[in-house]
Amino acid sequence: MAASIPAAGGAPASAESGGDYGFALSALTSLFFMWGFITCLNDILIPHLKAVFTLNYAQSMLIQFCFFAAYFVVSLPSGAFIERIGYKRGIIAGLAVAGAGCLLFYPAAALRSYPVFLAAFFVLAGGITLLQVAANPYVTILGRPQTASSRLNLTQAFNSLGTTLAPYFGSVLILSVAVKSASDMAGLAPAELASYRAAEASAVQLPYLGLAAVLFAIAAAFYVIKLPQIEAGTRDPETGREEYDPGTAWGHRHLKLGALGIFLYVGAEVAIGSFLVSYLGQPFIAGFAPETAAKYVSFYWGGAMVGRFLGSGLQRRVNPGKLLAFNAFAAAFLAAATMLGSGPFAMWAILLIGLFNSIMFPTIFSLALAGLGRHTGKGSGALCMAIVGGAIIPVLQGLIADRIGIHHAFLLPLGCYLYIAYYGLAGHKPRLAAAAA
Repeated sequence: MAASIPAAGGAPASAESGGDYGFALSALTSLFFMWGFITCLNDILIPHLKAVFTLNYAQSMLIQFCFFAAYFVVSLPSGAFIERIGYKRGIIAGLAVAGAGCLLFYPAAALRSYPVFLAAFFVLAGGITLLQVAANPYVTILGRPQTASSRLNLTQAFNSLGTTLAPYFGSVLILSVAVKSASDMAGLAPAELASYRAAEASAVQLPYLGLAAVLFAIAAAFYVIKLPQIEAGTRDPETGREEYDPGTAWGHRHLKLGALGIFLYVGAEVAIGSFLVSYLGQPFIAGFAPETAAKYVSFYWGGAMVGRFLGSGLQRRVNPGKLLAFNAFAAAFLAAATMLGSGPFAMWAILLIGLFNSIMFPTIFSLALAGLGRHTGKGSGALCMAIVGGAIIPVLQGLIADRIGIHHAFLLPLGCYLYIAYYGLAGHKPRLAAAAA
């Protein structure tokens, strides 16, 4: 069956014939913003929960493991679920599940239970996964195939706006409550201890209750709006040539290589973001307090936002694959620079990686879906499943940091960026696996 987006009524429009899709893109932008904001709040909760539960680096990375493991578990079922109920209803369901996940943070904080927090992260990410499986391919086929990367970069720029605002928001509402050690709490009177624990819990509870309310409100809005029905094309976005359909999504070699690229990119981006507060707190880097360091994390995610707005325009003039390779090489260079340097040089080198991260996810995603036609939905599910890299790579980097120190643990993201450079230069070019055998 052709990959299409069910609408409230009317005939499907060809994705290759253009059309006025401005309203649909504007509505989808709110989704990209929200899941970017929520995902980046993890970077703030990691140092907070690390201190609350006295965790080492590897244990604190279980937050990202549970969050991004949901992509691996939920992505393929989400694709099948969306095929049954439609993309619009899938978006509404994803928003509802994500809202329920936010509500789980209330009992997690009240019980002071790390396992309940991890469960809340998993449920929240399950809802976001459902949203991503629906929204990303929808944007890529909502217009001409030659501008798919540009469109996805533009909507992902608003995702980055969410990731830019989240660290500041989290630093004020979550990290503003100083976490006391066990010995400090032992010296508190019962009334003082109860007051401290109430303040510590509410620092997490109130922000996530607010997020739940926003998610449910957006779900209600999507229930009443109409989205156009469109069908995926099978043209190469660079040449415009019609592609042969091999019968299965995995018959496309560039999809499989793109899935690995998504795995490594998300893993590298999340690993760097997860360690920034701790890294900037090191005396040989900046020596910042957690609340101050969290505000600097906004520069990392803000760079991604700026880069995506710029990249959306550049990709209308520059080959997306070549631009992807350039950015990946630049990110690898900066990762090496931060490991070899110290002080402000190392600090700004690691923060500047965000600028070059900017176009990677949407560009890899759109290039990997090129020419999939009726398999676009299944290909999107496979690519979203590869976001599990955000669960694996940070934990591996945590193990490396525990063993050799946080300064040189960025060797792992460096290797990830080198593979992405290869994908931009050669791996993204559509070629059937059967033909390559």
